[in-house]
Amino acid sequence: QVQLQESGPGLVKPSQTLSLTCTVSGGSITTNYYYWSWIRQPPGKGLEWMGAIAYSGSTGYSPSLKSRTSISRDTSKNQFTLQLSSVTPEDTAVYYCARMIATMWTYDYWGQGTQVTVSS
Repeated sequence: QVQLQESGPGLVKPSQTLSLTCTVSGGSITTNYYYWSWIRQPPGKGLEWMGAIAYSGSTGYSPSLKSRTSISRDTSKNQFTLQLSSVTPEDTAVYYCARMIATMWTYDYWGQGTQVTVSS
């Protein structure tokens, strides 16, 4: 059973960089063929895909967030990390990490989500 757990600060000040880590257990983040994604849901809005890092280490980002987003990984810890720079209150959301089956474009495992509020 694969488990994903998000961690990071729940409160970030405007203009700062939001940093979240997803720790994966029960499966390796280098195993073919999975994409490890970050997805968020602002209050009252739908899910928004932010980006992902593949089993190979390659990354992809949402065009609307690409200039502010970076996803990296630490294979020794089986973790992947999201960094979102220059945050504003509009970045307030529940942030999820999730695993996508690359050949099916389907998410099969999700973290429980973590609330991040951007406020001074």
